[in-house]
Amino acid sequence: MQRECQTLEPKLEQLDKDIKTANQELSDCETLIVNHKKQRDQLQAQLTASEASLEKTLAEFEKEKAQLSAYDEELKELEALSKQKSKAVAEGQLEIQNLAHETDRLSKETQSLLKGMAELEDNHEWIDDQKHLFGQVNGLYDFTSQNPSESRKKLKQLDEKHSAMKNKVNPKVMTMLENQEKRETSLKQMLATVQRDKTKIEETIVSLDDYKNEALEKTYSKVNGDFGAIFADLLPGNDARLQPLEGQEVTGGLEVKVCLRGVWKASLTELSGGQRSLIALSLILSLLQFKPAPMYILDEVDAALDLSHTQNIGQLLRTRFKGSQFIVVSLKEGMFNNANVLFRARFRDGISIVNRNAQNQNRNAKSGSSSGRRGESEKENNAPTGNMASSSSSSSDGAAGSVEKSMAKRIKV
Repeated sequence: MQRECQTLEPKLEQLDKDIKTANQELSDCETLIVNHKKQRDQLQAQLTASEASLEKTLAEFEKEKAQLSAYDEELKELEALSKQKSKAVAEGQLEIQNLAHETDRLSKETQSLLKGMAELEDNHEWIDDQKHLFGQVNGLYDFTSQNPSESRKKLKQLDEKHSAMKNKVNPKVMTMLENQEKRETSLKQMLATVQRDKTKIEETIVSLDDYKNEALEKTYSKVNGDFGAIFADLLPGNDARLQPLEGQEVTGGLEVKVCLRGVWKASLTELSGGQRSLIALSLILSLLQFKPAPMYILDEVDAALDLSHTQNIGQLLRTRFKGSQFIVVSLKEGMFNNANVLFRARFRDGISIVNRNAQNQNRNAKSGSSSGRRGESEKENNAPTGNMASSSSSSSDGAAGSVEKSMAKRIKV
């Protein structure tokens, strides 16, 4: 008995597992059934909605079909109307062609008549003068009230009378009068043309005067400002300016006014020679700064100045004229120190010797010297744009200053 129980226990366990598995499968089947019912309900709802949409679509289709039938009828009516219009257009085109032919015929007749009128005007000059009277009611040329046969008889009588009067009246008088009248008209037209040209020329003169005055004012303003600034740089603590003459404008002339140590001088004669040199140089440089040039050549502009003023000139040329090139002939050390390239000329045994010193050698220019051959300066290149090249002269054998200056002027840079 116990052995049978032991044998049946595994079977019972297996049956329990099978029962659990069957219960699980049953639960899954019930869940699947519920899901299928939900899907069936959804499909049923979709089917209902689709049937309703189908009914609506069928109703719209019937409505569109009815509209298409109405459009077909309207289209047939339009086709019939189009045929009628096409027929009318064809008839209109035919009428247009007929009118075009008639227009061509009338145009040819008009041209023929115009040609005949031109020939009559060429043959009879009086027609051109009195044609504005043609057709006037109760006038001399009222053709509607004239009888052609009577007009021909009257024309014949007038021709006979004209033939009889030819020997008594000069027939060229009218031609001469017409020529004089034409000449008078031509002279009047020429006079009007001359008057118009005169007016235009006067307007041009006025505009040029305005442009000239505007340019003078602009130049005066710029040059006056630069003149004072340059003079203040050359002679610190002082001022100078250009001002119109008393009671006049810029176009009437300018005079130079100088202020030294806060006192405005009444005349340039009160200044020393060096001060007047600085005034002249300031004016020249201010004019040059208004319209700069690429190159300038200055010959001993510092001859009447001391060393400090010479240094001021060199510094001014370096700072204010950066876009220009200066070639300066000088005998003073203050100008040498500001030069980019220095050419020293010496005179020895009747031969000009030129020594070229670059910028880094300018500081030692007093002691620096070297020998060279004649004409060496002709092979030297100009100083770069915006730089200053200075030429100096000295004599190793004690030659006079005038000889040194003349030799310096011979240098070609």
